[in-house]
Amino acid sequence: MSVLNDLYSVVMDRKENFQEGSYTCYLFEKGQDKICKKCGEECTEMVIAAKNNDNDELKNEVADLLYHVVVLCAEKGLSIDEVEAVLEERSNKIGNLKTFRQTDRNT
Repeated sequence: MSVLNDLYSVVMDRKENFQEGSYTCYLFEKGQDKICKKCGEECTEMVIAAKNNDNDELKNEVADLLYHVVVLCAEKGLSIDEVEAVLEERSNKIGNLKTFRQTDRNT
């Protein structure tokens, strides 16, 4: 079992069994808008850490983002297995670069 699957299990447990003082329970209580807001905030913080060339900060911001994405998945009833299946399918594609349409800039 992967770390993300383990995390998802804990998050789902918090969704089903309220625990006083749990940040995860707080997010579920506030709902989708709050969870999405946190995903956006963490994504921005991750980008800033990357731009600052600070890998110590970056690894923590990536972890924060992944946590909030897992909470969002749980909120929406989307399992980590479903996400992993998409990633696996994509990894099996050969020549996965998108081709860009050439435009005639002279017209």
